[in-house]
Amino acid sequence: MLFDPTRAYKTILSVTPDVLREMGVRAIILDIDNTCAYHDDPVPIDGLMDWLDDMRSAGIKMMIVSNNHPPRVEPFAKLLGMGYVSDGAKPLTKGYKEAVKKMGVDRSETVTIGDQLFTDILGAKLFGIKSILVAPIQHEKTIFFKIKRALEKPFLPKAYL
Repeated sequence: MLFDPTRAYKTILSVTPDVLREMGVRAIILDIDNTCAYHDDPVPIDGLMDWLDDMRSAGIKMMIVSNNHPPRVEPFAKLLGMGYVSDGAKPLTKGYKEAVKKMGVDRSETVTIGDQLFTDILGAKLFGIKSILVAPIQHEKTIFFKIKRALEKPFLPKAYL
């Protein structure tokens, strides 16, 4: 099904290099808002920098793909020390395609990690890569996101690992 992630976890910090090895993954495409940081927050969540160090030590390549514009994405990516694709047009495949090419990896060894079924997970499915759904760090307050989250509810995995 288009909205079924390969795996689901409560937080990005629960995804370990061992999990990725088991999945055959050498590269991660990361979402920002509600995955690596609170929505529109310029600071990563506690523990993310150590998590990134663990991934780098394991030889995992990483890149941000976000639907946000460069003023949001560029400084965050710079802080994390990684490349990025802004205006990624998720769930369309444009951003995923660009990220895989920049990282020099095959789709079969790539996973995306994000908090939204209708952008992150659907986009991964359409591009033909694995996906990890994480629970949103916090629920957004705008009506757009409230409607989007309500529409996602029937498709969410029953339990996150």
